[in-house]
Amino acid sequence: MSTINMLDAKTHLSKLVGDVKSGAVDEVIIARNGKPAAKLVPIGKARGGGKRLGLLKGRFKAMPLEEFNASDEAVATLFGVQEHN
Repeated sequence: MSTINMLDAKTHLSKLVGDVKSGAVDEVIIARNGKPAAKLVPIGKARGGGKRLGLLKGRFKAMPLEEFNASDEAVATLFGVQEHN
């Protein structure tokens, strides 16, 4: 990890992007007035973690729509909603 000030980052942006993309450096911290303000990382590393889709797949039985909708009145009562017809 290297830290560079904003003016130098503007001047050498192409080189910094090339260094990060090639793996010569893992990341570059860009500082403004001596305080870290931004991080330049390769696009493959830009998303840390994220959500895993399908994490609970197969752990719950599928519920038919009619069964799901059957509890509408009970849920509305819990939230104090009155049905308007």
